[in-house]
This record gives sequence, structure tokens and C-alpha cells, in this order.
Amino acid sequence: MSLPERLKGEFTTLSLVLMPIAIAINIVGGIFIVALKLPIYLDSIGTVLVGILVGPWAAAVTGALANIIWGLIMDPVAMPFAITSFFIGLTAGFLAKKGYFQTFGKSMISGFCIGLVGAIVSTPIVVYLFGGVTSSGSTFITAYLLATGKQLFFSVFSSSMLSDLADKLITAGIAFYIARNLPERIRSRFSQSTGA
Repeated sequence: MSLPERLKGEFTTLSLVLMPIAIAINIVGGIFIVALKLPIYLDSIGTVLVGILVGPWAAAVTGALANIIWGLIMDPVAMPFAITSFFIGLTAGFLAKKGYFQTFGKSMISGFCIGLVGAIVSTPIVVYLFGGVTSSGSTFITAYLLATGKQLFFSVFSSSMLSDLADKLITAGIAFYIARNLPERIRSRFSQSTGA
């Protein structure tokens, strides 16, 4: 199947209804965690859910749009991370396509992979755009590592790995639970319903 055909299959009316709901889930989760200054994010649950139910490209667009909208209306720091969310969505969707959200154990493997991608993509953004300091709670981990004499890039990557891995394991578990507990008549209407 060609890319245009895959895109057409993912961007159906039903998925276009799901995407704004997923964006809202991402933004609400992110705002809640930023307010609490916790070293996790919970701003990708909707993105991963779209990846499970619809596919990688719809999830990538959902993730990127969530960060852009969040950045425009609430927290400008969120906007550059649209690229991170894009790759989180792609990763989640491709893993779901390969069956990595069919069991809870496999969803934890997916969470680990998504967290790794998130840390790799977000570290240069945090280092080069923000000098290692963002509005997230993981900044406290970075500050601690810097205080112990570690280099900036190492400190940011280490804190991103810790935060992203923990966050994406939780995110994958929540998204798996939501997808599995949707009524079958709803879940079966999505293009990638076998991913859950």
C-alpha cells in the first residue's frame, strides 16, 4: 500500500473526531503535571491512543498539533517539542501496527521504546533552545546532575532518559487500558483496531 493510500486510510471521519479529543487529553495531562512540577509529563496519552487505534501518521499529527496548540494558548515552551511529539506518535503507531499493544507486557516494551525516542529527540531541543532549563519537573534532575559536575548535554540526556522512560511506561499503560476497554463496536471501527 502506498503512503497516500495509508494516509487516506488513517485520516477518516472517525479518526478526525478522535484527534481533537486526544489533543485535549494531552494538553490537560501536560498542564496538570507542569503545575505539580513532577519529573514526568503525561502529555502523550492521547497521541499514543491515536497510534494504537488509528496509525502512525495520525498519531504523529495529533502529537505535533497538541504541542503547537498548547504552546500558542498556554506555555510557549511546549511548542518546540512538537517535533518530539511527532516522533512519539510515529513510534507508537508503528509499534501498534506490529502488535506491540496487544498485551500489557508488550505495551510496556512499547513504552520503553517510545521513551527512548522521546529522550533522544528532546535532548537537543532542551540543550540548544533552552540551555537545559524548561518548565518541566525534570529540570530539577538536570540541575542536580549539573551541580555534581556533569556536562550539560549529559545532564539533560540523563534526566530526559529517567523522565521519559518513566513517563512513557505510564503513558503506554494508560493508553493500552483505554484502548482495551473501549466497546468493541467502537474499537473495531478504527483502522488499526488490531493494535489493541
